[in-house]
Amino acid sequence: MKDVAAQVGVSIKTVSRVLNGEAGASPQTREAILRVAADVGFRRNDLARALRSQGGQPAIGVVTNNLSTRFFEGLISGISEVAAAHEALVLVTAAQSAEREESALAALSSRRLDGVIVMSSVSDLGFLRAEQAAGFPMVFVDSPATGITADAVLANNQAGAAAGVRHLISHGHQRIAFVGSGGARYTVQERLAGYREALQGNASMDENLIVLDCRTAERARQAAEDMIASTSPPTAVFAANSVCAIGVARALRAAGLAHHVALVGFDDFDPADLLDPPLSVVAQNPVAIGRHAAEMLFARIDGTDNPPQTRILPVDLIKRGSGEICGPTSHESHRKAN
Repeated sequence: MKDVAAQVGVSIKTVSRVLNGEAGASPQTREAILRVAADVGFRRNDLARALRSQGGQPAIGVVTNNLSTRFFEGLISGISEVAAAHEALVLVTAAQSAEREESALAALSSRRLDGVIVMSSVSDLGFLRAEQAAGFPMVFVDSPATGITADAVLANNQAGAAAGVRHLISHGHQRIAFVGSGGARYTVQERLAGYREALQGNASMDENLIVLDCRTAERARQAAEDMIASTSPPTAVFAANSVCAIGVARALRAAGLAHHVALVGFDDFDPADLLDPPLSVVAQNPVAIGRHAAEMLFARIDGTDNPPQTRILPVDLIKRGSGEICGPTSHESHRKAN
């Protein structure tokens, strides 16, 4: 409002009256204020004003594309833990498409919460530049922002995938398939890079064993069925997310190969440990991701003006059985054959 008042040549009180729809300004002044406000990207802070009128409790938003995953449950747990320490409300919205996410972000920023944590699927977030320039704090999780530069908290996707694939190689596997969803997604690209890194110099690379269009468990099942029915089937599979891991596990069970083809998935889920064999996974720590993201957001809210930073958190390989099935070149396989 200071910027608007300075440009129009009126008091902040006059700007406040006009933006709040109150009387007391001439039509010419009102028109000038609204025009300049639009030019500088000003949006009235409706929700924050309402919350302050109820006692000043701060509030942050969380925008995600999925509410039903174990990752999201852990993420919210970590965010809520930090928010509670700041006596802040956490308002969550699920946007199940890029279009809905964009409208949700625009709506939240126009209500000007104290800040927002975003798990984004939008390919270009340039529409948020005005909000960012106005000082609206934003932190991104799971994947970095595109089109703007902002704080982010990510899992070490590439290193985790490389560790999972090297684990399969160490158990005697050379033909290892990669099953993922949405080849343009940051997480999939990073995990695919880890897969390629692990195979380099250690196992054969066959592009026919890479499938990137498995957005559902059913599609992952079909892809796995096609590969294991081929003349040169994989002896192991790396699934880039839990949905793909479920689909691949179903295909292996239906073919009677669940104890013969090794499987490692990225991201843990319930009940991965109850599958037969129990699923080995590369596990993120969504609680830690949520905690770090919230700490960064509240630091921004409190006035930290350091350049945006990206925190990359480690992942863990959990060995449960499916990833430890021996391949044709393992010492254990040769021992059994003899």
